[in-house]
Amino acid sequence: MNTPLNDENSLRYAEYVLGVLDAAERASVERELASSEEAQRAVAFWQQRLTPMTQMLPQITPSEEVWTGIRRALGWDTRSASPQATRFWSNARPWQWISLAASLVAIVFAVLLLRGPVRDSGHLLVSSIRQNGVTDWTATVDLDRKQVILVPAATTAIPNGRSTQLWLIPAGQSPISVGVFAAGTTTVLPLNATLLARVATTAILAVSVEPPGGSPTGQPTGPVIATGPISGAPAASGSG
Repeated sequence: MNTPLNDENSLRYAEYVLGVLDAAERASVERELASSEEAQRAVAFWQQRLTPMTQMLPQITPSEEVWTGIRRALGWDTRSASPQATRFWSNARPWQWISLAASLVAIVFAVLLLRGPVRDSGHLLVSSIRQNGVTDWTATVDLDRKQVILVPAATTAIPNGRSTQLWLIPAGQSPISVGVFAAGTTTVLPLNATLLARVATTAILAVSVEPPGGSPTGQPTGPVIATGPISGAPAASGSG
């Protein structure tokens, strides 16, 4: 797949992965993901390159000034705001520039992380894991790096004290656990030899709600809340 970095539509997929699109634009991309393999490959391209960056970022606690500015911008706290500050935070233009700058910085770093040509679709696979027609997670299966990258696409309510667990379900076989993950954050899960041997176009990915730490039986015990077929996968290289 050729994903030119100066292609405006491709950069829109990068912004989707970064989470900087507004609600309408994000919904538009998710509709494309439901029916377009080209869109799925583009999102997988940017997930592969942008997600590793998030793992290198240190945890930073915002200062009180940041929260004060956010409250003023939302109109929650205007008692101590000066006229100049009120005008700045109420003006949409600074927010647009901040969002644009964040996107550009991330994309520049992504360019620096590029390590050669894009892998063909036989090595980089994608799945939109959905429930009720809404994409909850996008999953990129990287066969070269033996991992799957899960990126939340929507806010999914999970009961307190419960875990979300990802499963690979080969056609005609029992589910195989990929791993437990946090529903609201990007997660990278390793793929062992058993999982790699069963990745195929006939397999699906599924998410179930389980006890803390995952299923105690090795099979889903709670409700399966989302599923999605794998696109662009090679034929299975083995069977169990």
